Amino acid sequence: MKRLTKKQMIIFAIGQLGWSTLSGIIGAWFVTFYLPTEGDIAVGAIQYIRPGLVILGFLTILGLITACSRLFDAITDPLIASMSDRSKNPKGRRIPFMRVAAIPLSIVTVLLFCAPAGNFATGNANVLNIIWISVFVVLFYLFMTMYCTPYNALISEFGKTQDDRMFISTSISLTFFAGTMLAYTPFVFAGMLRGAVGFAWSYRICFIVLAVIACVCMLLPTFLLNEKEFVDTAPSQTDMIKSLIATFKNREFRVFAGSDIMYWVGLTLFQTGLPFFVKVSMGLDESYTMIFMGGMTVLSACFYPFVTGFVKKFGKKKLVILAFLGLAVDYLVTALIGIGSFKGMIPGVLICILAAIPMALLGIIPQSIVADVAEADGIVTGENREGMFFAARTFAMKWGQALAMLIFTSLAIIGTTQNANSNDITASALGLRVVAIVALCFCVLGAVILALYNEKKIMKTIDDKKPVK
Repeated sequence: MKRLTKKQMIIFAIGQLGWSTLSGIIGAWFVTFYLPTEGDIAVGAIQYIRPGLVILGFLTILGLITACSRLFDAITDPLIASMSDRSKNPKGRRIPFMRVAAIPLSIVTVLLFCAPAGNFATGNANVLNIIWISVFVVLFYLFMTMYCTPYNALISEFGKTQDDRMFISTSISLTFFAGTMLAYTPFVFAGMLRGAVGFAWSYRICFIVLAVIACVCMLLPTFLLNEKEFVDTAPSQTDMIKSLIATFKNREFRVFAGSDIMYWVGLTLFQTGLPFFVKVSMGLDESYTMIFMGGMTVLSACFYPFVTGFVKKFGKKKLVILAFLGLAVDYLVTALIGIGSFKGMIPGVLICILAAIPMALLGIIPQSIVADVAEADGIVTGENREGMFFAARTFAMKWGQALAMLIFTSLAIIGTTQNANSNDITASALGLRVVAIVALCFCVLGAVILALYNEKKIMKTIDDKKPVK
């Protein structure tokens, strides 16, 4: 079978630019849009659902909706993975799923921010908006799974050598951060539109434009790459339940997945909190959110060319552990914002510098580790279940994001003086400091868990038992 050229690998990576933009929109704006601060309300933000800790006294409606959507993911992730692994489609096991999912995923992302009732206090508007948000959150993660799970499985199948796999991982990491940065552009452009179209539509217009760009990016690899030219893998014969059980029987994968959840919780806590760290902790205009995110992305990209060399010299495990600890230091700096005169631009710039190398390492290496584990497992068992392994990793990502949303919306209000049911529930400097400390703890825990990963065993299996092509 053919190997992908570097140009084709870049085309493949553009697909991740698309879905990461849509994922970034949810990560950056879901809480901000539906839980506006009093400052946002003063300039026209609408309250679509009842704010505050209205579930059991410590959960927000949004936090509960997000957490419940992951229960749905617990079914769809392995289901889509199994369907993809077992697919006998003449066009391939992965590309057809991606092509079907791209357009509805883009549409649903926009509709999620179009709750129909303008004010939760009017009649049944609160219930109607909760139903609307719940339905479209579920649909968002369904179509996200339909695209991401087959897409990620192709990393292992397209990456026929370690060098190819690292190049693909590096490329998709760059497009992931580029997509995340695109998702933050409404912080700049929405303000320009607000006077003409109002608060809500200033953001919706930005989301529509981003969704169109994302859709085109997701479709490009599905039309420009012929999966059958590069992959000649027999469909798996194992059903979903057996395949899922077999995946989690892999001890090294269980260790990695546990560590990966810690990473996504820590990362999402920071990404979700960034607009609030900027506005509340640093005392800056929200437009600096885009500046800091862009700065972190650009600085991180500067280290990408060196990651492959680092991996060859030190191995993947040690570098990921180092990256976890580097992010922990970064979150410690975030927790110190507001103490004495440590606020304004200085902590923002310091955070960007400290995050650069950890983001580069964690953006590239984990995907390659999953590909290694999936390949080693396939050699030992004879079953090609790449889709299930990457579905489990995708689930770890989404579960980590959901847990982070739940934690953030519950902790960020600590220290507020107003009633917990008031509008402005995310403006506490103390609460944000607690969020940063919790993110730090998750990163340290991720490093501790990954220390149990047996990298030598996985690489020996690949080196010793992989058939010569």
